[in-house]
Amino acid sequence: MPLLVRAAAPRLDDSVTLDPARPLRVTHARGPLTLAVVSIAWVRARDDAGRAALGARHLCAEERARAAELPVPRRRVEWMAGRLAVKHGVSAYLRRYDGLSVRTRDVRVGAVARGIRAGKPTVNAPVEVGLTHSGDLAVAACGPRPVGIDLERTRQVPPPLAALLTPEPGPGCPVLDTMPLSLRWACKEAVLKHLGFGLRVDTREVDLTAWHPDGRFSWRPGPGLRRHAPTATAARLDSWAREIDDYSLALVWS
Repeated sequence: MPLLVRAAAPRLDDSVTLDPARPLRVTHARGPLTLAVVSIAWVRARDDAGRAALGARHLCAEERARAAELPVPRRRVEWMAGRLAVKHGVSAYLRRYDGLSVRTRDVRVGAVARGIRAGKPTVNAPVEVGLTHSGDLAVAACGPRPVGIDLERTRQVPPPLAALLTPEPGPGCPVLDTMPLSLRWACKEAVLKHLGFGLRVDTREVDLTAWHPDGRFSWRPGPGLRRHAPTATAARLDSWAREIDDYSLALVWS
């Protein structure tokens, strides 16, 4: 394989934008990570013929059939946008880091079928992926090892959820006290997605302990989480969380 020469990938702070007006944005960041952002709003604005053309170009026959089976139009649009994000992310990652040219149509997106990790996205390539969507955007993350990602539209959090996300009074990390509640939720869910559990494990099992100026955040597992993942620890993982363009985005990767 020929030697690949490329510029160092930027930090996440320097590369991530979330713009529903842009149909697709793919960025590479240190990790290595590749993020693909697809505008759900743009996919929604296409007519039936336009979405069919997208499907013909990027989805295999089985995926097109699966999309047609979804009865709710909103769900069909979100499903397609998510698939497009994963496929573009994987294709771009393989091209940049492995020198491989893989068509998006040939990237098959699946999921763990059963068990506590059921639903965790998988692909037919030697990479790990994570997927999230909220509001008008679907975002996929791709890397060589497990990755968890969560996107939340910045909004006023309902009182019961706010009580769940607000830390108990006492000594702690002053910067963590300034973390928006939507971003707290995104961090907790990103940790659980990295482990493959998603919301099958209570978010209270992820106790946020610090948020640093560069976006890194720290956490510790509760006893319930340790039962499912005895070796889970923030010390072995990278993390990053920011509010960007009216969204809260969190990432956890190995």
